[in-house]
Amino acid sequence: MTHPVHTPVLAADGGLIRFALTDLLRASALSMRIELADASAAEPWLTRLVGAEASVAALRDGYVDVPASPELARLALLLWARRWWPASPLLGIPSLDPALLDFEAAVATADVAEGLLDGFEATPAELFDQAVGAGLVAAAGPVADEVRLLCEQLSAWFDREDDLDRAEAAASLAARVAPGQRAYALAAGSGPAASGEGVLAEGRASVDWARVPPGVLDAAEDTVAWRIVATRTAARLDVEVSGALDDASLTAVATRDGAPFAEVALHLGSAGFAGTTDLDEAGARLAATSSGRIDLIVGAAGPDVDGTTSEDRAEVISLVRARESLPPEARTLAERAAADEEF
Repeated sequence: MTHPVHTPVLAADGGLIRFALTDLLRASALSMRIELADASAAEPWLTRLVGAEASVAALRDGYVDVPASPELARLALLLWARRWWPASPLLGIPSLDPALLDFEAAVATADVAEGLLDGFEATPAELFDQAVGAGLVAAAGPVADEVRLLCEQLSAWFDREDDLDRAEAAASLAARVAPGQRAYALAAGSGPAASGEGVLAEGRASVDWARVPPGVLDAAEDTVAWRIVATRTAARLDVEVSGALDDASLTAVATRDGAPFAEVALHLGSAGFAGTTDLDEAGARLAATSSGRIDLIVGAAGPDVDGTTSEDRAEVISLVRARESLPPEARTLAERAAADEEF
C-alpha cells in the first residue's frame, strides 16, 4: 500500500526520506529509503547522513536503502501522528494533545537539524510556537518532568542558534510547567436516524481520514448516518456524524453513482456534527429513483483527494492499538500523557 497514511515521510532539501509505518509504530525501524529529486540540493547533507559509498549509490540510482537513523525515525513518527493518528473513543484509542505532539516534534527537529539535516518544511521555531499557542503548559501536566527537561534542552538549542527570544521563552516555560491533569471533553455520539414515513433513502457511511482535518472526528467506521426524507413540497437530506473530538468547518456531499447531487454544511452540537439541506428538483428525483448507489462523503470531495479505504484504516488502527504494549520510552509524550489521563 502506498497511500500517505502508510508511508511516513520526511521532506528534506532535494529529497524524501521514507519509513515503513509498521516498523515505526512497532518501534522497530531498521531501514529507511532516501529518494532524491534534486541531487545538487541533497548532496550537502547526503554524505553526512549515509556516508560516501551509499551517497554515491543514491546519486547514481536516485534512491538508496540504508540503516534507519533513530532520530529521523522518531521525527517521522511524530509528524505522521500529527496528521494521521486515529483517535477513537469508540475503539479505545485516545486523542493525542496537539500541543505535546508539536512540542516533541520541535525537539526532534532540533536534534536532526543540529546533527544531520537542516531543510525540513517545519522548523523547531515554528513547531515550538504552535505548541505554545495550543496550550503546552496546560497539556504538560501528566508528563511535566519530561516536558521541563525538553524545554531546557530546546532553550539551549535556541540559544546556540541566536534565537534569544525563544530561548528565554522555552526556559520560562520550563519553570512554569507543573504536574497536574487536563480533562478532555468529548461530544457524545448519537445513534443512527430512525426510519419513518416519507424516508426515500437512508444509510451509513465511514469517514475518510484523508478528507477531514486530524483530530476532529472519531476514526471508527460507520459513524455517519444519513437519510433523505420526502416532505409535502420537496425532499431534504439529513446527516449526523457521531464521535466529534473537536470543532471544525465540515460539509457532506451526497452522490449517486459517483456524481454529486447535494451538499450540506455540518455544525457541531451536543451529539456530534449534524446538518440538513433541501434538495432541488433534480436531487429529489435522483433520491426517489430506485436504481443506482447513493453515497455520503464527509469532508473534502473531488478526484484530487487521495482517499483512504476501510482496509487502510483497519490496518492503521490495528498497529496503533498494539502500541499499548510498548515500553513507555518507545511511545510519544502525547501517548504517555493520554494514558495517564485514563487513570
